[in-house]
Amino acid sequence: MSWRTPWARRSLAVLVVAVVALTGAACSKKDDKSDHADSPEDVMRLAQGKLDDTSGLQLSLTTQDLPEGVTGLVSAEGTGTDAPAFDGNITVMIAGTEVPVPVIAVDGKVFAKIPLTIGWSDVDPSEYGAPDPAALVAPGTGFSSLLPITTDLKKGDSERGGANNDEILTVYTGKVPGEAMKKVIPSSSGGSFDVAYKITDQGELREAKLTGVFYPKTEAMTYTVTFDDYGTTKEISAP
Repeated sequence: MSWRTPWARRSLAVLVVAVVALTGAACSKKDDKSDHADSPEDVMRLAQGKLDDTSGLQLSLTTQDLPEGVTGLVSAEGTGTDAPAFDGNITVMIAGTEVPVPVIAVDGKVFAKIPLTIGWSDVDPSEYGAPDPAALVAPGTGFSSLLPITTDLKKGDSERGGANNDEILTVYTGKVPGEAMKKVIPSSSGGSFDVAYKITDQGELREAKLTGVFYPKTEAMTYTVTFDDYGTTKEISAP
C-alpha cells in the first residue's frame, strides 16, 4: 500500500490526531496532579519540613511599630540551630530606650551580657517581653509550627528575591490562631494573627510577616522574620 493514496493519507492523519489527543490528556492529568501537589496547604507542609530538617540558619526578627510604653522585643538577629540553640543579639525596649544585648540560648536557658554588668548572666527573657530565641527555631514548636495550621490560605504573586535576586518567592497569606502564636511568642495576646509568608520554589520559608496584638492591652503591630542560609552548622554552648 502506498502512503501517497488519499485513503492512506487520511489514515495517517487520524493516527496523528489520536496520538496528540492521548498525549494532551496525559499532560492534562499530570498538570492536574502538579496543581494539587502545589496547593497552598502542601506548600506549608513542605516549608515546615524544610525548617524542621535544617541543621541551622540565620534568623532576623524586627519591628518598626512596637507600641509606645511597652517593654518588649525590638529585634533579634543571629544563628539558630536545631539543638535548639541561638547565638546572636537582641534589642529590647526598656523605659523608652532601645537596649542591645548579646545573647546565647541553649539547653532551655538564656544567657545575656546585660549592660553595666560583668560577664554573662542567666536571664528570664519574659521579664523583658522577649521569647527564648532558641525556641523560635525549635523543630516542631517554633515558627515552623505555625505553617501547617495557617487558615484562609491564599496564594499571591511571585517576585524575585534572595541575596543575588536569583530566587523566585511566592507570597501566601492567611491567619494563625492566637493560642498557637502564644506558644511561639509568649507575650502575644491577640485572638488571631494575619500572616504573609514568602516561600521559594524549593519550599524554603524566606520571610514571615506576623501582624496582631503581641503585647497585652496594646494595638496590633507587625514582626517581620527572615530565614536565610539553610544548612548552617554551629556549635553553641553555654558561656
